[in-house]
Amino acid sequence: MPEGAAEPSAAAGGLPAAVVYVHGLWMQGVEGAPLAQRLRRERGFAITTFHYRSMQQSAEEIAAELHALIERLQAPRVHLLGHSLGGAIILRCLARYRMRQPGRVVLMGSPVRGSRCALSLARSAWGRRLIGRAVSDELVQPPGGRWDSSRELGIIAGTWPFGLGRLLIRFDEPNDGTVAVSETRLAGATANIELPLTHSGLLWSRRAAREAGSFLLHGRFGL
Repeated sequence: MPEGAAEPSAAAGGLPAAVVYVHGLWMQGVEGAPLAQRLRRERGFAITTFHYRSMQQSAEEIAAELHALIERLQAPRVHLLGHSLGGAIILRCLARYRMRQPGRVVLMGSPVRGSRCALSLARSAWGRRLIGRAVSDELVQPPGGRWDSSRELGIIAGTWPFGLGRLLIRFDEPNDGTVAVSETRLAGATANIELPLTHSGLLWSRRAAREAGSFLLHGRFGL
């Protein structure tokens, strides 16, 4: 589909486009319920939440399970939506596997350039146990810094600087309290947008849901 083109309507009798939501560290997916409900109600998407165990599983294992879930979906288009660590998992999945369905990608507060908070915790043994295997794989030593996929990628970053990350490090740049805006940027992305929200607030905000839906439908923010 050409860049900026709108999503085909499901009203003509076809199945709706699917969105796979990939949660972040220490989460189970339920925290994304407000976002999922808005995307379902306002945009007509069929939402699937991908569950994984960030503490016990490696990033490779999680990416393989995500790919298997995507392959099982019977939808004409499958979009991917990741929050925090979930965005890094999506990138690894797309780097390792080919998706048969077309679709777009939105990352929300995902430190795909590496996380200074995670690096700070990884300096101690207790911190490494706290963040688990997947974070060590993806956010302490991120695999790359460029988006090379043909899929359109939209990145949403928060700039309201209140969160647990402030207890670990001092940010000298715009951040959402856990992730710096610069940590979310990826060369080759289609579009970036910054919203005055905290790291968790990205999941609860009507504005963030509206922007995510706009990009998934049209390939750009602000619609």
